[in-house]
Amino acid sequence: MRLPLLALLARGPAHGYELKHDLEQLLGSAYPQPNVGQIYVTLGRLEKTGLIEGEEVEQSSRPNKKIYHLTDAGREELRAWYEETADEPRVRDEFFMKLALAPQTGLADQIALINKQRRQYLNTMRDLSKLAAAENRDNRVAHLLIEGAMLHLQADLDWLERCQEELEELEELE
Repeated sequence: MRLPLLALLARGPAHGYELKHDLEQLLGSAYPQPNVGQIYVTLGRLEKTGLIEGEEVEQSSRPNKKIYHLTDAGREELRAWYEETADEPRVRDEFFMKLALAPQTGLADQIALINKQRRQYLNTMRDLSKLAAAENRDNRVAHLLIEGAMLHLQADLDWLERCQEELEELEELE
């Protein structure tokens, strides 16, 4: 949450509710909605580390609000974030660990595990399709987020198919 907040503050000062609203507008309904409490806690931490500065602004009919702006150190942190590449494809996969260890425990059938996981992925795919249909067509970022999640799910479904084929071939050889 901290780096996306820094990125939003790079365009100009804002208060916590604005940042929450901006994240929701940018990412749409597929992305978990940020908790405003979490945003303010993160803003407090960013301020303590000197990456942002806050300024109290008086409001006549409401409590004062705090507007935050990016510091030079925050801008450098953000530049460093953009220089980093994202993690490589995952190799620590909880489902794969279940699949690999199932024969040793005798507590689960590998094909049943694959089928259960496949149903989960298909349900998630269906939910993402509904989100895409309900999302504002003009929000290209949200649609790209959903499309990316669906493509990852399709790759996971293809991989499950490959696992099942391999296990069935092994059974035939035994």
